[in-house]
Amino acid sequence: MATGGRKGARGRAAKRRAKMILFAVEIVIILVMVAVLYLVMNKSSEGPKMASLNEEELAIPSQVQEMKEEGGVMHGYINIALFGVDAQTDAQLFKDSRSDSTMIASINMDTGDIKLVSVYRDTYLNIGTDEYKKCNAAYSYGGAEQAVKMLNMNLDMDITNFVAVGYKGLSKVIDGLGGVYVDVDSEELKHINNYQVDVSNVLKCEYTPVTETGYQLLNGVQAASYCRIRQTRGDDFQRTARQREVIKAIEKRAKETDIVTLTKVFNDSIDDIYTSLDSKDILDLLGNIMNYRIVEEEGFPQPDMRGNARMGAIGDCVVPTDLQSNVIWLHQFLFDDMDYTVSESVKEYSQKIQSDTAGRMQ
Repeated sequence: MATGGRKGARGRAAKRRAKMILFAVEIVIILVMVAVLYLVMNKSSEGPKMASLNEEELAIPSQVQEMKEEGGVMHGYINIALFGVDAQTDAQLFKDSRSDSTMIASINMDTGDIKLVSVYRDTYLNIGTDEYKKCNAAYSYGGAEQAVKMLNMNLDMDITNFVAVGYKGLSKVIDGLGGVYVDVDSEELKHINNYQVDVSNVLKCEYTPVTETGYQLLNGVQAASYCRIRQTRGDDFQRTARQREVIKAIEKRAKETDIVTLTKVFNDSIDDIYTSLDSKDILDLLGNIMNYRIVEEEGFPQPDMRGNARMGAIGDCVVPTDLQSNVIWLHQFLFDDMDYTVSESVKEYSQKIQSDTAGRMQ
């Protein structure tokens, strides 16, 4: 029994280590937006690992494509998928690893406003093959292309670009910027140092305990640990909110940082980035970077339109109790579309989810 207990403890510890730096995508994306411009112009690196997505395979609904045209509600927006994947090797950055962090960054190119939406990793959705599982399985089965397809299918989106990041780089990014300012409350203080033990073991470095609450400067290990906290009220939902809080802190620090430092920080992280964005995409995004700002952030599905269900071997899932209503909310939030009507496909998926989870809701 003791041996089995030790094996179980080692297994749990390994899983914690494996997921420790998954959220680098949510940190590095801001640096991608800020630093790649200078990187491309200076040609100081070979650049991130590139992917080419086949738009015909991304399941963008026809009505959404029409809304992207001149005069349409979605015209003038660029929507990018952000994935933090549990890759332990370079090859797993492309496939065979789950996207334990999934986010949509929607950029209004006319105003520079950026809205962020975390799609909870355990959300029960069509994963792009008419199989219904936790949505983070899509990346494991079909890489970034299937994961983007999953988002487009279920959420009536038009995503054609993505950024994915594996384990490395989070601490370097934050330390390279001189740390980030975060407001640590009393509940978070109870757990942040426990997570620092795990993070420091992964990074093979020392850590400095956080000893007080309040708005304060966190270094890389401390901020990584802050992103991992899930024992407080709100569990994983609140954890994604912390991740978005760190993004906003990174945005602020990046805009205050000089070009030389930004370029160095990005170069230090570039080997861990996998993206479909090419130089022209990046230049289009970054030509007026100082006018971009994160204005709002949310999670999907919404609190009053979600529940929990145990789906057999799939495990405990977050269930959009009415996918249609959640998608309508999403389009209101991202595009200020107060009259959105979901596609026939979303209606079909919504009915399937309701049928599958009937009698299983907790």
